[in-house]
Amino acid sequence: MSVPVVFIHGLWLHASSWQPWIDLFTERGYEPVAPGWPGDGATVEETRANPDALTGHGIDDVVEHYARIIGDLPARPILVGHSFGGMIAQKLLGLDLGAAAVAIDAAQIKGVLPLPLSALRSSFPVLGNPANRHRAVALTPEQFRYAFGNAIPETEARSLYDQWSIPAPGKPLFEAAAANFDPHSPAKVATANESRGPLLLVAGGKDHTVPEAVVRATLKQYRHSQAVTDFAEFPDKAHSLTIDSGWREVAEAVLAWLKEQGL
Repeated sequence: MSVPVVFIHGLWLHASSWQPWIDLFTERGYEPVAPGWPGDGATVEETRANPDALTGHGIDDVVEHYARIIGDLPARPILVGHSFGGMIAQKLLGLDLGAAAVAIDAAQIKGVLPLPLSALRSSFPVLGNPANRHRAVALTPEQFRYAFGNAIPETEARSLYDQWSIPAPGKPLFEAAAANFDPHSPAKVATANESRGPLLLVAGGKDHTVPEAVVRATLKQYRHSQAVTDFAEFPDKAHSLTIDSGWREVAEAVLAWLKEQGL
């Protein structure tokens, strides 16, 4: 039986941005799917046209949404998440709902303290206005360029923005920002779980939104678990590493790691 894979997108990107990964993983014998978040439309255009459908969905809502999807699969899947999707993948793995997880430039979980200035600037379009907690917020092309496309040509960044960008619910960002002040934060992950499947944390060395320091601090949160927790860095890549012209290098590294894990 083929191993199922669930791809989980992050804020500001539509689930269809995973299509090249889906095609590659299918070629390699997996059975991948890329469901959207609650409120996402079937296409980029539909999602942009109805941003109100995205509002009010927090981290727990997204986790429960994907948990229901996983419950309908024939086996525990491999979870591959980017940005906030990487946080969601870690939470699902900690709940033993995945056979393994790959968290690429994952949003910071509870306990991670570094908050680099570039990360603050990337999230400011949402966090700069408290009312955005109850709204969906779209990035401008310039904001997308800074947050995602700073390591690629400006023309490519604009093309990716036009093709994949969607509004994002503000609530998850506010929840993550307050995580270390909230003992019951939804950004808390069961990092001490000894029975979970293997985890790969991936960092982009030029990422403005989730800098390498954040990913390395996330790795330290798993120090109390003997379960496999690995780290990989792509020094010249930024937050667009799953969708830009260099995506395949990242995908091949993920596939090689899965092979090492017997998956």
